[in-house]
Amino acid sequence: MRTVVATRYLAPLREGGSLPGLVEADDLGTYVVKFRGAGQGRKALVAEVVAGELARALGLRVPELVVVDLDPAFAPGEPDEEVQDLLRASPGHNLGMDYLPGSFGFDPVADRVPADEAARVAWFDGLVQNVDRSWRNPNLLRWHGDLWLIDHGASLYFHHDWRSRERAAGRPYPAAAEHVLLGRAGPLQEAHDALAPRVPEVLPAVLSEVPDGWLADEPGFDGPDDVRAAYLEVLGARAAAPAAWLPAMEAARAARR
Repeated sequence: MRTVVATRYLAPLREGGSLPGLVEADDLGTYVVKFRGAGQGRKALVAEVVAGELARALGLRVPELVVVDLDPAFAPGEPDEEVQDLLRASPGHNLGMDYLPGSFGFDPVADRVPADEAARVAWFDGLVQNVDRSWRNPNLLRWHGDLWLIDHGASLYFHHDWRSRERAAGRPYPAAAEHVLLGRAGPLQEAHDALAPRVPEVLPAVLSEVPDGWLADEPGFDGPDDVRAAYLEVLGARAAAPAAWLPAMEAARAARR
């Protein structure tokens, strides 16, 4: 990922629980930034990178992700004390997502999605255990007619308890019944057959994009590369052993059609 330097804090985006903000950077780009000092912590940023870049590598559309270098000296200029505290708590590297001007939120009722594309998105969310793609909060955008995936900070919840990672490969996808695209999806096995073999091929490069500072000092690990190996182990095992979670998703899909 590219690194950009924040030059101006534009506005808070209060739709998200982590209080992301709209930030202008030295490349003249505008980014939706999630801050390492927010309540969800740095693991939400790791999930954004791992899930977002994996989705991109598998052919799904995700806005460009960048590392945003933030100087906490911005804080005193913000009138909102909550924003001031957040900026002071987030010096250095934060996570930015390219702002798509003119995009609009996915409409679960009116928007149409091809069955094969819906199946790929649903399968991917099952793989990374993204619990935040429901009809209430699709985390999908329409931009120039295409479907774009955003906000993956709630994925990979196994990394909140690494001691149980051996069981993570076989855990079902708990959000299948409410997935916004599952009822429109084609056969998930076809999506699996197309995408799963690519997961171990692209994951090492995806994991290398996560800044070391977001993986450092993780209890039970020797260093950032040891943590990367754990992500590779769990996600590789889920891709290789779909019998533990895919049939339940397929049953939920059949019930929705």
